[in-house]
Amino acid sequence: MVLGTGSDVGKSLVTAALCRYLARRGIAVAPFKAQNMSLNSAVTPDGKEIGRAQALQAEAAGIAPSVDMNPILLKPSSSEGAQVVLHGERFGTVHAADYRGRNRERFWPAVLESYDRLAANYEAIVLEGAGSPAEINLREGDIVNMAMAHAADARCMLVGDIDRGGVFAAIFGTLALLDERDRARIAGFTINKFRGDRSLLEPGILEIEKRCESRCFGVLPYLRNLQLDEEDSLALERRRLGAPWGARRDDDRLRIAVLAFPYLSNFTDFESLAAEPSVELRYTDRCDDVAYADVAILPGSKNTIADLQWLRERRLDFALQKAGRILGICGGMQMLGRRIDDPHGVEAGGTHAALAMLPLSTVMLREKTTIAVRGTHLATGEPIGGYEIHVGATSYGSGSLPFAEIEDGQSATRRRDGARTADDRVTGTYLHGIFDDDAFRHRYLERLRASVGLGDNFDRRFIARERERSLDELADVVERELDLASFFSQWNFHGTEVGLQR
Repeated sequence: MVLGTGSDVGKSLVTAALCRYLARRGIAVAPFKAQNMSLNSAVTPDGKEIGRAQALQAEAAGIAPSVDMNPILLKPSSSEGAQVVLHGERFGTVHAADYRGRNRERFWPAVLESYDRLAANYEAIVLEGAGSPAEINLREGDIVNMAMAHAADARCMLVGDIDRGGVFAAIFGTLALLDERDRARIAGFTINKFRGDRSLLEPGILEIEKRCESRCFGVLPYLRNLQLDEEDSLALERRRLGAPWGARRDDDRLRIAVLAFPYLSNFTDFESLAAEPSVELRYTDRCDDVAYADVAILPGSKNTIADLQWLRERRLDFALQKAGRILGICGGMQMLGRRIDDPHGVEAGGTHAALAMLPLSTVMLREKTTIAVRGTHLATGEPIGGYEIHVGATSYGSGSLPFAEIEDGQSATRRRDGARTADDRVTGTYLHGIFDDDAFRHRYLERLRASVGLGDNFDRRFIARERERSLDELADVVERELDLASFFSQWNFHGTEVGLQR
């Protein structure tokens, strides 16, 4: 099990690395995170919803993602409430205090049920904790950290992030706050995201090993240019950089402004775009950035009505009128329509005027649509693929142009998706993940660049194969830098000690 001294310390990627490391040795391995809080989610092949990190970890393990890898997903929808997704399906929206009180009674059996199914089908499970196991105010209702470690009889590695500073205090403090039974589960610690001369760390490592009576498995370097999803919204904060855009350009990169909604969901939709060297992508709430963008994107939202109000309060609706092109995805598309009706109080209740940039209207429903689809992007004829995660049902005005024609794995019947204006300046789609396909993304960028006079002579990244390279590189680094022989000292598969170097 991989535990952390806090959020965004690298637990998810270390877990993915261990999954890839074991899979390369012919061991049937699966990831598991009992409870995940994230607005980034993925859809499994059977149309269920799980955390994006567990989908990546399944990819690292060479297997299809399933709901048992993340039986509980919490999606914050307000400052004190969250939607609960149980075994891939919407359970309901609960207040934080109520949820903590119901953890053991309602959700712990579901967690164990999922874990037992995985354990019956795989030789190894690599578990991931959430946040820190030393949150003493949450210990009583814990179902994801030490409670799960004990239930799975897991050998645990504690990961600390040196890049943010204070890593020795974080490791010491975490272990000090755990009781004796919990501390006995921690086999050692790993320092992550180190830049510089390793020898400078040695005195601190020796001292913390002595004080904590725990061993250091190793030090992982700060890895750049990994084409792998970042799940935590803390990672998003690092991207709101740069002076506001103006009329003059410093280079010929395409400017893409993603509106940084408070309840922005699935920001991984734009990771592939951001990785393109010909693109300058920023998450922003500044009017100048939106007004001078070549394309302004309204992303998905976990609370569409609240984010629509937020957009208007910042007068971003006026800035959108000046942007080169506009794309709305999921909740962003709903905002571009004429109105949003919420008769069941799924979000705020009532009827709300939207931006009226596309001839469509949306009704919020209690049931959630989660499905993987493929089809054709009608403006280019390019194949398109992605997944839907939304609670709204959208109706389109007569004569409106669709964004795509799609079908899902459950039906061969084609249906329309989204809408666009005749000049393609404003478009909307329900499909997440469309930019992960290299061919579609490159064609989309070609058309955008042509529309603003930038030409089609630009470098292209091939993300799909780079993801595989990144997973292998990550596993190589973990194997090289960590003492996995000690961490896996009690394991033996097919007569092979998995901790030994290849």
